[in-house]
Amino acid sequence: MARTPRELNLDRLLRDWAFEPGRPVVRRVQGDDGREVLQMRVDMGLLQLETAGRPDGTRPHGFPTYYDYLISAAFDEGPDFTLGDDRQQEVDREFYQYYHRRICWLALSEYAPAAADAEHSLRLMDFTSANAADREWALMHEQYRPFVMFHHVQATALTKLQADEPEGAVQVIGTGLDSLHSLFLQHGAEEHFDDDVFVVKLREMQESIKSHFHLGPSLAEQLAYAVATEQYELAAKLRDRLAKRRRG
Repeated sequence: MARTPRELNLDRLLRDWAFEPGRPVVRRVQGDDGREVLQMRVDMGLLQLETAGRPDGTRPHGFPTYYDYLISAAFDEGPDFTLGDDRQQEVDREFYQYYHRRICWLALSEYAPAAADAEHSLRLMDFTSANAADREWALMHEQYRPFVMFHHVQATALTKLQADEPEGAVQVIGTGLDSLHSLFLQHGAEEHFDDDVFVVKLREMQESIKSHFHLGPSLAEQLAYAVATEQYELAAKLRDRLAKRRRG
């Protein structure tokens, strides 16, 4: 039975759920079949996203995500594999969808799925940057890598805090800062590292956790101090401990 125009419009939904500029407005609701979905209020409308699989609920070419499809296609096509215009457009869609769901998870303080969605975006970015013939298109995504890395580190650290593991949260942030530093070095932008907004925020978060939980200096900080004060035997021991922890 066809729905009437009155049943199809969103007037009541939009009227009862106001958009708030400057902050994400997100909620969980149930679909007609009882499954949970996420909704984000945006200017002039709303977005609805699935909580599992691809945010739009589709299975591109029968795969859970378009990234999974691309991995399979690259294996099947071998040297003939390319990222043409159609594939680039689909990659753009997946990046966009996972960005919105990541924002939803963060707004709901659901940090584990936020970290997982950020990791998916980073893997998709790694793959497309390695395989894109159009370097300008690849760089369009690469410019957001520090932002996605920041969300990944932030969400992973907050997951540790939710599990009452403040030391783990501090370690996650330290490792994330090292990864960001390597990225800046790779692009010849080391002089901008200390002033980068994401670096500043992660350092502030790290210091806040240490202060709140009365944590001492990390192994990396102890190592830096030992080297600076020429305690080389201690520095060697700390370096071994740090390497062992990172391998673990």
